[in-house]
Amino acid sequence: MGKRGPTPMHPNLRVLRGDGRPSRNRPPIEATIADTVPEPPVWLDTDAQAQWRAVAGELFRCGLLSTLDTQPLAAWAVAAGRFRAASEALLAVPEAERLLSPLAKVARDASKQMMALGQPFGLSGPASRQRLAGVVKKAPGKFSGLIGGDEPA
Repeated sequence: MGKRGPTPMHPNLRVLRGDGRPSRNRPPIEATIADTVPEPPVWLDTDAQAQWRAVAGELFRCGLLSTLDTQPLAAWAVAAGRFRAASEALLAVPEAERLLSPLAKVARDASKQMMALGQPFGLSGPASRQRLAGVVKKAPGKFSGLIGGDEPA
């Protein structure tokens, strides 16, 4: 059985809502975000690397991709690459035989894996992004660092 009840709230948000009882506050675990977008692992095939490059930049910009997240994202990229390859190969099968083709099962299984593995990253639809909390990284402007507290990135 999955988790029950409402999703846990970030401790800083609890304090803002007025429920800052010390007995309920646990410090959040924050992973270190690298300075640049991580490169895809070399063992990924070309389809998986293409999927990695398609989403890694946006995940990094939102502060959702740390060095701890490279292997889960690689697993998602492998499933996404397998889904794409099976879907493209399924186009060559006559339409009357598509549902019975083994490629259809491969595509279905890969899409289920994509949905499950992509949910922590917000890659399984808008509802999966409701629970995410990241820090959006913005490109430095031409006046960055001129006003106190505004450090250049």
